[in-house]
Amino acid sequence: MLETEINPNNDLWLSEVESPQIINDPNLFSWDDEADLVVAGLGGAGVAAANEALDNHLSVIAIDKTSGGGATAKSGGVFYAGGGTPIQNAAGVEDSPENMFNYLIQETGDIVSKETLKRFCDTSPENTQWLMDNGVQFDPSYYEIKTSYPGAGYFLYHSDNSLVPSYMENAIPAPRGHRGFEEGPFRPIGVGGTIFYPLKKSAISKGLKLYPQTEARSLLMTAEGKVVGIKVLMLPSGKLAEKHKKLINKGELFQMLLPPSYPGSKFLQILGGFYISRAQKIEKNFREVKYIRAKKGVCLSTGGFIFNREMVKEYAPKYYDGMPLGTSNDQGSGIRLGQSVGGKTNHMNRVTAWRFLNPPLAFAHGVVVNKNGQRFCNEMVYGATLGDAMCEHNQGKAYLILDAKLFQIAKEQAAEALPFQRDMARMLMYFNARKKNTLEEIAKIYDINSSNLIAEIENYNQSARDLSPCRFGKGANDVKELHGPFYIMDISIDSKLAPLTTLTLGGLMVNESSGEVLNLKGNEIKGLYAAGRTAVGVCSNIYVSGLSIADCIFSGRRVGQHITTTGG
Repeated sequence: MLETEINPNNDLWLSEVESPQIINDPNLFSWDDEADLVVAGLGGAGVAAANEALDNHLSVIAIDKTSGGGATAKSGGVFYAGGGTPIQNAAGVEDSPENMFNYLIQETGDIVSKETLKRFCDTSPENTQWLMDNGVQFDPSYYEIKTSYPGAGYFLYHSDNSLVPSYMENAIPAPRGHRGFEEGPFRPIGVGGTIFYPLKKSAISKGLKLYPQTEARSLLMTAEGKVVGIKVLMLPSGKLAEKHKKLINKGELFQMLLPPSYPGSKFLQILGGFYISRAQKIEKNFREVKYIRAKKGVCLSTGGFIFNREMVKEYAPKYYDGMPLGTSNDQGSGIRLGQSVGGKTNHMNRVTAWRFLNPPLAFAHGVVVNKNGQRFCNEMVYGATLGDAMCEHNQGKAYLILDAKLFQIAKEQAAEALPFQRDMARMLMYFNARKKNTLEEIAKIYDINSSNLIAEIENYNQSARDLSPCRFGKGANDVKELHGPFYIMDISIDSKLAPLTTLTLGGLMVNESSGEVLNLKGNEIKGLYAAGRTAVGVCSNIYVSGLSIADCIFSGRRVGQHITTTGG
């Protein structure tokens, strides 16, 4: 009997994925199509697996609920790479795999083995070149100042905590955020297409067969436990498929215009839902069941589950109030497919939450406190590091405090920031900030422990006067003395005017050498692989910008490399 963590008969399954179908002889089954590798979900990881397998002369079929791209295409297009990449070399930056490892081990902890992290760092320059060989363009224009995202004309930057003093004690800083290059007007959203679409084009030119608007529903396996195929629901190409695509695109456009907590968002959610419901009617009435044989294996790469709000509530309730980041198809279907045949999951509670303060830099020169009136991290750290400390150890509550001088500087700096950074900062300052003359009055607004807050600010001010670093490794140059009147802004996870973007990081456990999904006993499920956010990977502990796409490429190529060595 198949041993599973959870199955479709469980009330907490929360997915449309079905139980696996057991077949006696794959050679006698009536298949609609077949390939050596079948990729379920053609995002960053899926397209990397496809390209690698195609390079090794395997046949590949990919299915995708849309036409491909996933969260990778929707992202800011940052690929985390180091160790001496061609782009780093062109920018005159010195880095090594060892230095990259010494930095990243501070972020990853034991989420993957040291051997896997070392391999990730050692192959980083090669993976960068591989992307370039497949049509992806990067640029060595280097933005040297710490920021959450570089401005127009810059494509290489510090997308992590490497410039934070406490991290510099263990590794020499190096810019590793490689933003995909594109000409034309600057945009921070959808830049991931600069990475995904060249890879998709490359894969199709090599012979990839793509079935768009096709959803994986269940796996097919032999009585011996080997995965040999996949059942899908496919919308036939034609006018109906085009109409379906337009309805989905229009619905998602309306639903993503505003963060869910913003005024007016509810109306947009309803309007978008109207178009999506029309698309779902087309799916219900016209999709066809198809069976695709995987002669060597299936790769599950459908993304995480951040848009499956019931799964988030079940596995990561601390982050339920956050704003989901990715695509509406991040429903956890790949994870559930793996679990349906006995796959083991881990770190399903891990979510990255992005609370960026800089820019404006003046925000990070202030203090962030919890309900107890105490600082809990260095305000200069990368946004996901701050978000993690806030959600994991402070009940998701945090408050940013500035004085009048810093508040004015923040206004001036915000005007010079990128539009999305400027607008978020102004939203905080003009609609979230509350002004009071004393810290006692500030504390009363959000029921913060006033005595602790007064002591905390005095300690902070003393560090500023002494020109010395303060607690949590904040450098002396970043510590500014604060005097009344004060401003306080609610930056908690449930703050209505400060949405906190979130992305799931947990998933299926895999053999870190092959990418094969592991069962509950720790053994490989033959014929089944997982990559990207469907699996536990390098970025599943603490996220820094570009690390998810980098892990997609690393883990996707791993699947394509290993499956080449397996029998049919």
